[in-house]
Amino acid sequence: MNFPANLRYTKDHEWISIEGNTATIGITEFAQSELGDIVYVDITTIGKTLAAEEVFGTVEAVKTVSDLFLPIAGTVLEVNPALEKEPELVNSDPYGKGWMVKVTVSNPSDVAQLMSAEAYQALVH
Repeated sequence: MNFPANLRYTKDHEWISIEGNTATIGITEFAQSELGDIVYVDITTIGKTLAAEEVFGTVEAVKTVSDLFLPIAGTVLEVNPALEKEPELVNSDPYGKGWMVKVTVSNPSDVAQLMSAEAYQALVH
């Protein structure tokens, strides 16, 4: 299983990448493997400012629907448009083409509360 060292992680199995004041967020390889085949991603929070750990959408797999939690406080800027037609990108490329949202970071210190790749790997093993 892949745990890119340049990302930060949450106990709820989201990953986050920070560039400047913008964060890109998705679910981890572990999360997508536990969910199974992703059939729909529902994110309707574009333009909304949310607190850390607030639900920003849902991901629907063949067997279940799971909430998506925002790792940090911020405003949802963009939803990955490719997921509307190809939700399976979350399965095939969770850290690349399967990203879910881009968010403006409200409080950069939130990032320090997140797990490193090593800590996340220890959580799921």
